[in-house]
Amino acid sequence: MAVDKLFKDEATEEKGERARMASFVGAMAIADLVKATLGPKGMDKVLQSTGRGRSVTVTNDGATILKSLHIDNPAAKVLVDISKVQDDEVGDGTTSVVVLAGELLREAEKLVAAKIHPMTVISGYRMAAECARNALLQRVMDNKDDAERFKADLMKIAMTTLSSKILSQDKEHFAKLAVDAVMRLKGSTNLEAIQIIKKPGGSLKDSFIDEGFILDKKMGIGQPKRIENAKILVANTAMDTDKVKIYGARVRVDSMSRVAQIEGAEKEKMKEKVQKIIAHGTNCFVNRQLIYNFPEELFADAGILAIEHADFDGIERLALVTGGEIASTFDNPESFKLGHCKLIEEIMIGEDKLIHFSGVEMGQACTIVLRGASFHVLDEAERSLHDALCVISQTVVDSRVLLGGGWPEMVMAKEVDELARRTPGKKSHAIEAFSRALQAIPTTIADNAGLDSAELISQLRAEHHKEGCTAGIDILSGAVGGMEKLGISESFKVKQAVLLSATEAAEMILRVDEIITCAPRKREDRM
Repeated sequence: MAVDKLFKDEATEEKGERARMASFVGAMAIADLVKATLGPKGMDKVLQSTGRGRSVTVTNDGATILKSLHIDNPAAKVLVDISKVQDDEVGDGTTSVVVLAGELLREAEKLVAAKIHPMTVISGYRMAAECARNALLQRVMDNKDDAERFKADLMKIAMTTLSSKILSQDKEHFAKLAVDAVMRLKGSTNLEAIQIIKKPGGSLKDSFIDEGFILDKKMGIGQPKRIENAKILVANTAMDTDKVKIYGARVRVDSMSRVAQIEGAEKEKMKEKVQKIIAHGTNCFVNRQLIYNFPEELFADAGILAIEHADFDGIERLALVTGGEIASTFDNPESFKLGHCKLIEEIMIGEDKLIHFSGVEMGQACTIVLRGASFHVLDEAERSLHDALCVISQTVVDSRVLLGGGWPEMVMAKEVDELARRTPGKKSHAIEAFSRALQAIPTTIADNAGLDSAELISQLRAEHHKEGCTAGIDILSGAVGGMEKLGISESFKVKQAVLLSATEAAEMILRVDEIITCAPRKREDRM
């Protein structure tokens, strides 16, 4: 009986079969959860938090759904992680990667039940993944030398990405926004320079892209509303020291007039600071912190536009866009770089006033203003647009393109199947299982659209045995259609990431043969 007491009280362990069972079940449950969001006809999920405010999120993005779940099952956590990584790495394909990993495990479970060792399954999966990747590599299209066709490719990829999201109704409009925004970046994948401002009101169609920069702030009182050829000083400094703050300051004085003296001295200090700032020859001062009314008056007298409380994103971006630096001391104006732009003016969006900087130094930045019926719609629109922006910016770097709509999966499945027939030994079962798992993605796309998936997939398989076939599932007509004609494309980088992450995750979960759960720490009674 001594062996049983290896662990502390309440710690549990599950061995062998049971541990594997728990991993498989958890992972498959997660995969089934997000399965319904896959494809153009995928449905959304409502996530309601139990915390304060009961905030509600309506989303279709696999990573967002999984991020919000609190999961106990260790294997399910692995799947949540891969979807997060997929989101950070390429931005899209977060649902596909989980569905594929879930299917790989579902197939693996059958193999393990048939007394094939998990290691054998893993090495089969490894071979299959390599083979599938090569199959895609042989069939990629690369149009990066032909600017027109490359732009058309980007449009198609953007529209394909958006078609499974809330923006699918106006996908042409948004695809154009996204492609324009990314084209401005001139090849950098830094999406910081694209600012997305959400303003409720109007409909999604009213969203627009604005070259230049929009700061979600109001102008100060009595300051110029419009400045041409602006020299902008972006700062992060305290402009609120002209009064003795009542809180937290203890000043011992022998008469009331001394307080006035102190205040006077503080005011002088402030005045000097403002003079120093004016000495930079700037005519627009943007500060991250607040500006009290006294310095604001001084700025207004000097004809300088002072903007306060431009939050951190705001000033970081503004400095980036206008080519200036962020200042915190103002002693040596000559060594300091000011930001420039041609025009600063106040614009209205809906009923909010915003400050618009146009003709900025760095032509790479732009602002996308999203309009929509409610905050939930806007949040989801921003997530969808972010996915599109990520995918396009990745494609600009790695310009290889594939067709979409289940075509890549079928191509991989066919090659992997042939590999299975050539491979002797037990591995061949695993390789064959991998091919079945790949077909689950087009199957799910068809299922979500309410089509007869078994019929469609078998037709697709037959089509793919012809050379140079472009067949995939055409959701709208509910039949097998040519993907090239329909203009459904995907980025190679996304597909490759889905394939490799899913295989590695499945492999990791398969390797498990024991789960040890440690006991919760007991709270001592302090009473």
